[in-house]
Amino acid sequence: MPRIAQFGIALGALGTVLTFMGLFPGVTGLAPAKGIGIVQIFTVLFGFTLLILGALIYVKFTYYVGRPANLAQQIGIRLALTGLVFAVMSGTADIVGFGSHGSNTASQPLFGMLQAVGIIGSFIIAAFGVLIYAVTGKFDDE
Repeated sequence: MPRIAQFGIALGALGTVLTFMGLFPGVTGLAPAKGIGIVQIFTVLFGFTLLILGALIYVKFTYYVGRPANLAQQIGIRLALTGLVFAVMSGTADIVGFGSHGSNTASQPLFGMLQAVGIIGSFIIAAFGVLIYAVTGKFDDE
């Protein structure tokens, strides 16, 4: 396994740990506050971005080293990255001010049900893009 594939594994593991720390801040020893904060939202989004990028790097440099991506694989990459963009858009909607609750600087941002559904749906789309990339290429032994 090339070193770059090992880097993809490490990047994915770091992303998993960051996502877990963002979702459950109590595991770090900090007292969890009421609700969800901006730092938590960005930690979850950054962790999942690292997870998806690590998965793409791992698949590319484990199974398809030196091979150009075919059309289906390019669609898978774009689908994974589009899922990440949608996750960031839905996760930061109220922070930026285009969400259903708007930007309210006087209080903590509200993380609503629509945002949670948007992030989870976007994560599923991104993971499906990685899966498409992994299964649609020709392996070295074919």
